[in-house]
Amino acid sequence: MGDTARLVNAARAAKLRVATAESCTGGMLAAAITETPGASSVFDWGVVTYSNAAKQALLGVSAATLDAHGAVSVEVAAEMAQGALAHSGADIAVSVTGIAGPGASEHKPEGRVCFGVATARACSTELVEFGARGRDTVRALARDHAIALVIGAIKELES
Repeated sequence: MGDTARLVNAARAAKLRVATAESCTGGMLAAAITETPGASSVFDWGVVTYSNAAKQALLGVSAATLDAHGAVSVEVAAEMAQGALAHSGADIAVSVTGIAGPGASEHKPEGRVCFGVATARACSTELVEFGARGRDTVRALARDHAIALVIGAIKELES
């Protein structure tokens, strides 16, 4: 059984709904979940907010946070996840924002991806350095990592 099937089965068993807020993955996470049979019972809402303006308009990410930390930051990932949770009917929201490449800077290297996971209980964030492994690889790794984070959040909510 693949990770998305594990996610769907675990969320269905726990009667939980999932939302996604994506930037660098461009919808890959939502697509992976919805390709899985049974996803309609657990997938509530997904949005791709590639621009800062979209992050602000659709998820309520603050201009001050974007100015202070940049789009690729755990602070923005947290606000994206919290916004997705607030705007959806989901129990768990996951966000992904990063630099898949090319186009890195000295302070934000290619392969840096920030994740947020929000539930009614808490919001957690994680920064992962996947390295300069190419755009397609970084995006796929980010998608897979986000799926694992949602599975972990489901387990936490069940405990």
